[in-house]
Amino acid sequence: MKVLGVLGGMGPAATTDFLMKLQAATPASRDADHVRVLMDLNPRVPDRMAEPEAATAELGRMAERLKAMGAEVLAMPCNTAHATADGIRAAGLPFVDMIAETTRVAIGSGARTVGVLATPGGEALYRAALEEAGAAVVLPEGEGRPTLLALIQGVKAGDVGPEARAAMAALAAELVGRGAEAVIAGCTEVPLLLSAEDVTVAFADSAEVLARACVEACR
Repeated sequence: MKVLGVLGGMGPAATTDFLMKLQAATPASRDADHVRVLMDLNPRVPDRMAEPEAATAELGRMAERLKAMGAEVLAMPCNTAHATADGIRAAGLPFVDMIAETTRVAIGSGARTVGVLATPGGEALYRAALEEAGAAVVLPEGEGRPTLLALIQGVKAGDVGPEARAAMAALAAELVGRGAEAVIAGCTEVPLLLSAEDVTVAFADSAEVLARACVEACR
């Protein structure tokens, strides 16, 4: 079984949620059946939107450290940071692409119109991937956009309470009302407020999708 290196900390709560999903996705009857994970949980990666070059460089250093420690496959449970993933790929190890894997799952559900709940950077990545796959994209509009960003920031500050969950579910319902046949949780903070039970159409949790893809890549 290959060793997984995880570039985390963007943000910390989303990273620990990903690790729990990785464990849950692994078919195991004993400790030794699980994937060995090397983690760099670095909450001080420069802002992926405001400082892309600095973020690319820091992610590259993280990837090299994980490689030196013995990682054989790399993954990063942050959608937005995939825009600055060139530094990770430069380490020369297989990199499990969260955007590509989640797009594949959403399209595989049969949806041809897909709603995306993500940061502006994540939106751009998913729009490009989904449109290349032939799908139409539905994004929050009007007050929905600042509301979504406030909810994501709230998760980073520890707010995962019922009011925040209800507000995120309302955003997903609005996308479905505008024709979305599947909804992508395209920021890893979103699944901390939203689950498949809260959505009336196919739901692609990018953290869970990445976890399953990592298990497959390592096993």
